[in-house]
Amino acid sequence: MSIKHHIKSEKFFSKEERELIKKATVDAESRTIGEIAVMVVDHSGMYREAEIIGSVLSGSLSSLIVTEILFHVSEKTAEFFFHSTMWLFIPLAVVFFFPFKALFKSTPSLKFAFVGMKRKEGAVKERALRAFYEKGLYKTKQNTGVLFFLSLLERKVWVLADKGIHGKIHQQTLNKFANIVSQGIKEGRACDALCEAIMEAGEILAKHFPAVESNVDELPDDVIFDSGKETE
Repeated sequence: MSIKHHIKSEKFFSKEERELIKKATVDAESRTIGEIAVMVVDHSGMYREAEIIGSVLSGSLSSLIVTEILFHVSEKTAEFFFHSTMWLFIPLAVVFFFPFKALFKSTPSLKFAFVGMKRKEGAVKERALRAFYEKGLYKTKQNTGVLFFLSLLERKVWVLADKGIHGKIHQQTLNKFANIVSQGIKEGRACDALCEAIMEAGEILAKHFPAVESNVDELPDDVIFDSGKETE
């Protein structure tokens, strides 16, 4: 589920694209009591453990390079070299740790070499669930809210449905919508793919949860943005 992740959430979709997404949402909801929301976040986790690991390894490697340059000696003095450089290597590694920590903190994408796939997937799922409650998406009268959640740094899409929907529409179907959006993003047509997935979701919702005469719009139709800074 790939996403270009150097773009901030507010700039991921253009103003025109946001209007198209809003229109698709309104059209889909016109045929069902189901409510659809779209949320885009910069990231789902801070991954502080990756920040520390990356800083330690980068600092140690930098220290090793510096000590090799400063104490490059022949084989005859190898023993002296080892003992001398060890005393320099450790404090240098500590010194280098702090600028690298600042670098990893300011450039989250650098952390990903030290973050496993399961860790990222778990963070996105957890963040999507938290967003569902933080943004009040669970407050629909019949618990028929659906959230399209896009997390840019992790390059993941997660589709989450409220408890009123899960009895008839399973997570496997929701994952299909997520795959449609992910593939579209990979192909450079994020807006079109998201609108397509929203319309397909609307069709399925209409079959199980058709619109009623007093069909009230309970969730925002505009794309919701969040920096995710408060996470972890």
